[in-house]
Amino acid sequence: MNWNSITTVYLKELKDMLRDKRTIKSMIIIPMVAMPVLFFGFAKVASTVFSKARQEVATIMISGGEDSPAVVAALKAEKKFRVVPLAADWKRQISEKQVRAVVQLPPSFEADIKAGGASGAVIVYNYDGEMKSEFAAGQLENFFHTWSEKTVQERLTARGLPAALVQPFETKRENVAPPEKVGASKLGGLVPYLIIILCFTGAMYPAMDLTAGEKERGTMETLLCSPVSRVDIVLGKFLMVLTSSLSAMILSLTSMAVSFTIGGSWLSGGKAAAGTAAGGSMMMIDPAGILGVLAMVLPVAVLFSAVLLTVSLFAKSFKEAQSYVGPMIFVVLMPAMIGMLPGIDLNVKLALVPILSLSLVCKEMLSGVWHWDLIAIIFGSTCLYAGVALAWCVRMFKREDVIFRA
Repeated sequence: MNWNSITTVYLKELKDMLRDKRTIKSMIIIPMVAMPVLFFGFAKVASTVFSKARQEVATIMISGGEDSPAVVAALKAEKKFRVVPLAADWKRQISEKQVRAVVQLPPSFEADIKAGGASGAVIVYNYDGEMKSEFAAGQLENFFHTWSEKTVQERLTARGLPAALVQPFETKRENVAPPEKVGASKLGGLVPYLIIILCFTGAMYPAMDLTAGEKERGTMETLLCSPVSRVDIVLGKFLMVLTSSLSAMILSLTSMAVSFTIGGSWLSGGKAAAGTAAGGSMMMIDPAGILGVLAMVLPVAVLFSAVLLTVSLFAKSFKEAQSYVGPMIFVVLMPAMIGMLPGIDLNVKLALVPILSLSLVCKEMLSGVWHWDLIAIIFGSTCLYAGVALAWCVRMFKREDVIFRA
């Protein structure tokens, strides 16, 4: 292994990649510009749609209520609702989003309340899973909850009893966790997920281009004829793929962090308080945890780069390499998504599972919790997996039947 030869191959590949406009787009333009624009564009659209759905006057129907005119009149007077006559096919209209919800009043609802007894249940029918229908159902539930509290208050007042009789105490919630733990709980699962995806996607194009792409262009033979060993060639190419993977990840995270901090007020519609909350949670993540995450990412980036370079080497063309590499992203996504689920805690067994262990330990480090024994196991096992993948890559590069596969 000659480091001068490896460096020469690396610089040659780096120069070729930087001359390629597609590389500039995938390594710089997309991470720095496109991803933040897509991320915040989606967030802004989602925020607008959500806000409009909440402000919409819900179309509802009332079933029953002939003997409860006061409740019906109160519902019709409520500005959040537009009451329309009850139709025979009201279930179909809810399913087809023509009506948001239907409230069914029990018989003699008002009479039972005035008599001081208990009335039957008020049933709210809605389209479960449909956002506007659920909003309408929630508003109806709030309406009748307020009506219930008003009724209780009137009964207590009529009997000269204090309100504390039915509410002897109240419960308050107060956060005792430090700000960095709160920020990590909100973003701790998302940050490792983004890092894993960015590392993988950042290595995809260079790995395919430096193997299958060179086969397709006919430049692989020229490189193999040079007075450089196969090991030096594959390590030079590997370092180029690793550079692309880490660059795409770092540039994307930097761009998104800056955009998240600066654009918080824009996302919240210009409200300073909301903007501070949006951007503040990112800044409350433990800085040492961020450095720890970046250190833990290195062997995973090595693993991704080596595996992608090896798999792409089997392809005869760039298009064929895409068909090989594309489905691999689901293999990477699955453990990363599992790591985002609540209730999954890091232990010794999970510390040996690649990608999943990284996702779990990153959440802990970002919140300022350092399990040094598990961190050592994860880092060591991932380095072992990366070393095996790199050795496999070198071995495949030495096989003529793989490089010149017909």
